[in-house]
Amino acid sequence: MANTVTKEQVQEIMENSEYEVFHKIFGKQCLVVAKLPNGFTVVGESACVDPSNYEEQIGFNIAKSRIENKIWELEGYKLQNTLA
Repeated sequence: MANTVTKEQVQEIMENSEYEVFHKIFGKQCLVVAKLPNGFTVVGESACVDPSNYEEQIGFNIAKSRIENKIWELEGYKLQNTLA
């Protein structure tokens, strides 16, 4: 059994997930909810200080990268349980 989580593994999960995007919450925040292939949901968020600086694409990219980081953690936890 492999003792590592791979980038390909995480990318496959990201590619096979469904996403809901909520922009301009209070004029300055983006929330992205990912429904993973197994039905589990993960939330990523981003925000700026001044609403006049809000950029939808930047907010989305940051929130989605935070989801990716959470998937790495979840997959690592799953692997650790399997190896324990």
